[in-house]
Amino acid sequence: MEKYSQRLAYGEALVALGAENPDVVVLEADLGKSTMSSMFQAAYPDRYFEMGIAEANMISTAAGLAASGKIAFCSSFAVFASGRAYDQIRQTVAIGKLNVKICGSSSGLSDFGDGSTHQSIEDIAIMSAIPNMTVFTPADADEVKKAVRAAAAINGPVYIRVTRADVPAYTKGEFLPGKLSVLKKNDNAVCAIIAHGLMIEAAMNASDILEKKDIQTEVINTGTMKPFDAEGVLALSKRVKAIVTAEDHSYIGGLASLTALALRKSSVPMDYVAIEDKFGQSAHSLKDLLEHYGLTAGAIAEKAIALLK
Repeated sequence: MEKYSQRLAYGEALVALGAENPDVVVLEADLGKSTMSSMFQAAYPDRYFEMGIAEANMISTAAGLAASGKIAFCSSFAVFASGRAYDQIRQTVAIGKLNVKICGSSSGLSDFGDGSTHQSIEDIAIMSAIPNMTVFTPADADEVKKAVRAAAAINGPVYIRVTRADVPAYTKGEFLPGKLSVLKKNDNAVCAIIAHGLMIEAAMNASDILEKKDIQTEVINTGTMKPFDAEGVLALSKRVKAIVTAEDHSYIGGLASLTALALRKSSVPMDYVAIEDKFGQSAHSLKDLLEHYGLTAGAIAEKAIALLK
């Protein structure tokens, strides 16, 4: 399938939003050409603030702009957006319920060449643990655009997780914050694969593998990790015999943990494909990393087969 850039979609969404709303401002931490927020700079230079390599200052400045009535979008690599600026996000933005939107770009293992220091395998856990924070994990470029619009409409802090890798287009229809969306419907499904972001492609490919073995599956997208649709997962468990989650994030505090919590009153077995309690590392390609950490369609299919046995 043809693949599209989530980062480019983010930049395009900011420009479109800026044309409609003069209160939209964008802040960047010296990575605008990578996060693609530079597209907003080109269109609206008077509403773009380059803060340099100073994420904490960027968030504090965004908080001031938000307190003045602006809708402030901040961009940086996910590992820096969630880590270096954590104190400012928690103490000022989240406690104050300020209208600051944070784009964590190049998330997960997608920045394969820069190694563990640049690979955010814990950003969802960090941001989801902060009260008043909404967390979006869009599946493809189109959903990134919808997530940006949804974030702007929310009165409060939002974190949007964007991958560096180009991904196929799978989503259709409306983006509903806080709700699961079905990417592959199957009324005869015995197994459900729940995934988000970069791992949607692997989930769809795993479904194809399983169906060649006469195992009917559904594929579910969690475009919102917080608030998590626990009721949707529980309802899903009443229709299938097994659930497998897939994410390019630590299983601790990620989709696997939230799904297990949602299923605490269910007898349906689940398993996960995720990063164990380890850091990332440098590689020649993202494919190499995904295979090394077991984040593949084959691994998802194997987990499903084992559960069903």
